Amino acid sequence: MRGRDLLSIRDLSPDELDMLIRTALSMKRDGSPPLLQGKTAALVFEKPSLRTRVSFEVGMKQLGGSAIYLSQAEVGLGQREPVRDVARVLSHYVSAIVARTYAQQTLVDLAEHANVPVVNALSDDEHPCQALADLLTVREKKGKIAGVRIAFVGDGNNVSASLAVASALAGAEFVIASPPDYGLTADIVETAQTWARRTGGSIETVVKPEDAVKGADVVYTDVWTSMGQEAERHRRLEAFQGYQVNEALMALAKPDAIFMHDLPAHRGEEITDEVIEGPQSVVFQQAENRLHAQKALLAAIMAEGPAL
Repeated sequence: MRGRDLLSIRDLSPDELDMLIRTALSMKRDGSPPLLQGKTAALVFEKPSLRTRVSFEVGMKQLGGSAIYLSQAEVGLGQREPVRDVARVLSHYVSAIVARTYAQQTLVDLAEHANVPVVNALSDDEHPCQALADLLTVREKKGKIAGVRIAFVGDGNNVSASLAVASALAGAEFVIASPPDYGLTADIVETAQTWARRTGGSIETVVKPEDAVKGADVVYTDVWTSMGQEAERHRRLEAFQGYQVNEALMALAKPDAIFMHDLPAHRGEEITDEVIEGPQSVVFQQAENRLHAQKALLAAIMAEGPAL
């Protein structure tokens, strides 16, 4: 994967996804060799972040490299300076560009004009780095991914889109419960179904949360209103009534089911305190795994030799 972009989880094959998860597990267990000594990643962020920024900065440091954080106020992607110019300038300074943007097209434009790898650290369409950490967590807690039933309750947003395709690539059984008009796009469903047919996985879309969670190994939710959707908040709160993951809903999953959330969480809306702080919750292990999954990715696309 050296020199490759990761703009979408769809850029990976099943074998590449498996390799990244195995590498992340190894790095988490054994530590990280200085594979990126002398290399620097530019973190170009239009949106604020806690987990994404810190995990990439710490990950680069643990791999022997460094990271430079560039906020939208400093760079002004597409405003102060054209995206193509930013890409070409940074290509002379850094070894990779990690971008957190609103529009997916911004990432596409960066990748088109950059001479270094570009990583999608979140866009309105996808969140592939989150999906890597999610499946790493599933592998740790369940010992496998293939055949595991992952139930997502909530919005067909960037997080669920990447997770749906990643689950299909790994042979998992993915089911999402969303209100009408808030489900996954047809394109994502079609892509996930295509891969699921090849890997033995499955993807299902339902309306009722109970239908998704019943018998699940993993129950996952996310906020109902994401960054950039604040004007829709009232309408979304109404649409998602009945989609809260609480103790009654979790009781429909398998007794050993785990609860996942990519954070930040809006407690009292999509999740209750009792569940996120309960014994089935693995949200903070999941958050830690952003670091290890991203180190595996950075090593794969930037290291001179094998990742391990």
